[in-house]
Amino acid sequence: MNTCAQKEHHADLCVIGGGLAGLTAGLAAARHGCRVVLMQDRPVLGGNCSSEIRMWPLGCHEGWNREAGILEELQLENLYRNPRKNYSLWDSVLFGAALQQPNLELLLNCTCQSAEMASTNRIAAVTGWQLTTYTSHRISADYFADCSGDSILSFLTGAHFRKGREGREEYGESIAPEKADACTMGMSCLLQAQQRQAPSGFIPPAWANRYPSPESFPNRPHDLTDKTFNYWWLELGGTQDTIADTETLRDELVKTALGAWDHIKNHGAHHAENWELMWAGFLPGKRESRRYVGAYTMTENDVRAEGQFSDVIAYGGWTMDDHHPEGLRYPGEPNIFHPAPSPFGIPLRCLYSENIENLGFAGRNISVTHAAMSASRVMNTCALLGQALGTAVFVAYKNGLRDFSALYPAYVPEIQQFLQEDDCYLPRHRRTVAPGCLTAKLEGAEETIRDGVDRDLPGEAHGCLLSCGQEIRYTWDGVKQIRSIRLVFDSDFARETVNSDPVLRWYPMLCNIPAGMEDFHVPATLVKNYRIFWRDAAGQWKQYRAVTNNYQRLNHYVCGLAATGLAFLPMSTWGAEKCHVFSFDFEEGPAALSQ
Repeated sequence: MNTCAQKEHHADLCVIGGGLAGLTAGLAAARHGCRVVLMQDRPVLGGNCSSEIRMWPLGCHEGWNREAGILEELQLENLYRNPRKNYSLWDSVLFGAALQQPNLELLLNCTCQSAEMASTNRIAAVTGWQLTTYTSHRISADYFADCSGDSILSFLTGAHFRKGREGREEYGESIAPEKADACTMGMSCLLQAQQRQAPSGFIPPAWANRYPSPESFPNRPHDLTDKTFNYWWLELGGTQDTIADTETLRDELVKTALGAWDHIKNHGAHHAENWELMWAGFLPGKRESRRYVGAYTMTENDVRAEGQFSDVIAYGGWTMDDHHPEGLRYPGEPNIFHPAPSPFGIPLRCLYSENIENLGFAGRNISVTHAAMSASRVMNTCALLGQALGTAVFVAYKNGLRDFSALYPAYVPEIQQFLQEDDCYLPRHRRTVAPGCLTAKLEGAEETIRDGVDRDLPGEAHGCLLSCGQEIRYTWDGVKQIRSIRLVFDSDFARETVNSDPVLRWYPMLCNIPAGMEDFHVPATLVKNYRIFWRDAAGQWKQYRAVTNNYQRLNHYVCGLAATGLAFLPMSTWGAEKCHVFSFDFEEGPAALSQ
């Protein structure tokens, strides 16, 4: 009798879900030295922003507070390799980041099916089924991160969770419904169209819904001259079960989406004559299902108060964008934008379970009320939450902590410092620069090059503008062991230099592709070519590294130099006249590598 293959894995961290939150969680933990297994039930990474769903990932509204860290690294890689913002190439950017990451094992097409408990409050292992290989994968781990969106480990482990909308009185939330209910935001199947030079027609399938009237989509703008238009309002399911009813809802959403395109092309004036449908989604993008109950539940009032928590580890900046649960069946406004500050902090305590000691979570399923989730659910915020969780796992692992709750409050500063070193901005926090760097003699730059702030803030300029060929030097008495060198460049958070179109350049990916669209490119503000030098004990300057074709914002080198000085020499940018360098600093420590 044939039996299916079974494989055993052991990891420090097992991540369930490969959207942006799961990917950044896995990458962050693995980069710091944890062994990670990342289980994803789809063939691609990215979740709602993958080629299977194609929602553009957005977050903070202003330019200065753009999300950085691993997310910015991925988006800069995309600008470098994907000038037409093709979703399949974006898939390859995300896939490549995981595939090439040491300490990270990727299990695609693998669905988490069961969990084993070591005790009532601790997970021992999970098992997933990989459809493509007919293989059962069992992963035992010390820590588990549920980044699945649907919180798959909640009902498998007994972890506390919520679903639906809290009543207004429970947390004193002004935008909550008067009484609690089971309603959520719905899900969408999207479309992608491309503008051609000549007109094209569209014949809908016989089974597609029909929307012949101009009043078919009230309060849902769908004129293709609007470059910000996408099809997010093709939304259903908020009054049903967005997990159990997914297949039924998907069927209806596909019929609805193709019917909507028939309406745009064949019924009414929508400036769609030359537009061709190039892709239709068959995997619904979800906004809301289960939310875990963590050590703290963040509310609307916390968002409005800017999330000023002592344990802030990430931030949001989207408005409280609450979609009507009836979706397309509701003729009124499909959503309400309730004002929210940008940014607002999110605390570590929202990222781990109140009753399962080694279970963390990141993404739209963190411990927030429905009202707060309407702002925290967007993908750029989810990516920050993932990196924060992965970093917290590393700090727990490094310090021998079995229980996530032991991180708070003692280890919060350590997590915050690691995140800021990895280029994650934390509102109202400043990165601690190593004492040896602060006391070294600085020549060629202002003190803002080592002030621990790696971006310009409102009313505050940081870093230095340098001419190409203008060197910055640190010198000191005696020999120091230099563990690492850290550089942060200006990646043009406003994206003004990546494309001349003032609308399209803001979006990391595109919904519709207009005719004659120019290519996107690496921000002109980034330093492209540069050199790093070190001075030996005899006072001789030597080249440590010559970097060409750099297109990343954060450049961090573990070097192991026995040096009496360091120097940075920018040679050229990707087009800007000046080199904007936010940080050039170093850390002392035992030599990690031979010089």
